[in-house]
Amino acid sequence: MAKGRILLVEDDRALAELLTYHFRREEFEVELTGDGEEAMLLAAENPPDLILLDWMIEGVSGIEVCRRLRRRTQTANVPIIMLTARCEEADRIRGLETGADDYVTKPFSPRELVARVAAVLRRVRPALAAEHLSYADLEMDLVAHKVRRGRETVQLGPTEFRLLRHFLEHPGRVFSRERLLDTVWGHDSDIESRTVDVHIRRLRKAINAGGRSDIIRTVRSAGYALDADGAL
Repeated sequence: MAKGRILLVEDDRALAELLTYHFRREEFEVELTGDGEEAMLLAAENPPDLILLDWMIEGVSGIEVCRRLRRRTQTANVPIIMLTARCEEADRIRGLETGADDYVTKPFSPRELVARVAAVLRRVRPALAAEHLSYADLEMDLVAHKVRRGRETVQLGPTEFRLLRHFLEHPGRVFSRERLLDTVWGHDSDIESRTVDVHIRRLRKAINAGGRSDIIRTVRSAGYALDADGAL
């Protein structure tokens, strides 16, 4: 199973091939483009787990690609690491303020870059490469598409499954209705934020069957979180 999907945006063919080799050797999937416009289309159609983005690509600059990706629902939360020969402090600050999560100056070691990517993915998605997710007495088998609480199987619909998976990947973190809509439902503008409440109720009913404690915490005016410590 791949450790993660990387979108590499680099127009230096030799460097792109070198990086692709190193990432694939470490069992990452790599999609490659040297064009900014194509990068935005690829990222929107099938958001990767992380984007490696060269600042000085042809056409739309890397910094502008980063800015636009951060404005789009599908890619707003995808980690972005900028690759650049610019080493001035002002350039680093500009890249980070635009939305980059990290900044690597050329020349760099491909092995170090692979390690940085792995570290970012562990931080933002600890369960990225896992086949099972768990929290408290909840267990999710991503391969078999099954959920158990304690010894009991939990029957969930597709939306409730995706919703629970998102919570399991970020236990304890509070998500607003809008953020859950963006992440779980995507960018469908016809869906209202109150739809989240309906599916939260369904999810609670399923995982709390048999009088189990409610581990989905409602945070007034903020949203919802998976939180065993706040269970009633």
